[in-house]
Amino acid sequence: MNSFSDINAMRTWCRERHAESQSIGFVPTMGALHEGHLSLARQAKSQCDVCVVSIFVNPTQFAPNEDLSRYPRPLQHDLELLAGEGVDAVFLPTNASMYPAGFGSFVMPSPVGLSLEGQSRPDHFRGVTTVVMKLLQIVPASAAFFGQKDFQQLRVIQDMVRDLNVPTEIVPCPIVRDEDGLAMSSRNRYLSDEQRVTALAIPRALSRAAAAVAAGEINTAAIEQIMLESLSDCDSVDYAVVADSESLQPMRKFERPAVALIAARVGNTRLLDNRVL
Repeated sequence: MNSFSDINAMRTWCRERHAESQSIGFVPTMGALHEGHLSLARQAKSQCDVCVVSIFVNPTQFAPNEDLSRYPRPLQHDLELLAGEGVDAVFLPTNASMYPAGFGSFVMPSPVGLSLEGQSRPDHFRGVTTVVMKLLQIVPASAAFFGQKDFQQLRVIQDMVRDLNVPTEIVPCPIVRDEDGLAMSSRNRYLSDEQRVTALAIPRALSRAAAAVAAGEINTAAIEQIMLESLSDCDSVDYAVVADSESLQPMRKFERPAVALIAARVGNTRLLDNRVL
């Protein structure tokens, strides 16, 4: 597995692959890899000739009160996992190379990023769009693979690529869940055994929302109430909503493609999950 920290070296490697008419599949990550990330790498390898994974804990998507300093960074373990999956190259940029002195240009997210996470974390998606755009300039991939667990982030990136004519296909990949149903996340490691049991209320709430829709419920307020009642053991709920799956705008009635989205805290850990209805 090739490993690059230098931007120009990473670009050169990609250009050499393109010169050989090889397609590049790209998986941007912040490390602390789990089966969800590895499933993206497998999808990239199955769809493209070579697979590149980046590991970069992006500081611009963290608010001052968030957990940047304690975000897990088990780099050696991550590299072993990627080598085991047959990943062709890993990109490990530094903060200084990605955000050099005098850096001041940002990519603003589309309106789909204004609600939900955009309200809870106002500058979060600006950091996401900026770093993804930078990474796609360094790793000019044929396709980039993103998990659907961060559904709003996926929609923001899809809009950015469309609006700015980025020649990379964005490939959504299914949520990967542990055997107990909890969506895999690097932040799950913060949960105690007791907190993990509490966190199972989140996928349970989404299942109950889907069951209500299957039973014929079309009033989204009623579906949202079902989710809120299921989340009563969580320490707090930022949102539990049903939204249009394209615009992520609220819906009164379930009458077009929709997604149920939840952000809730268990202890100090903020967890996201969703289910397409």
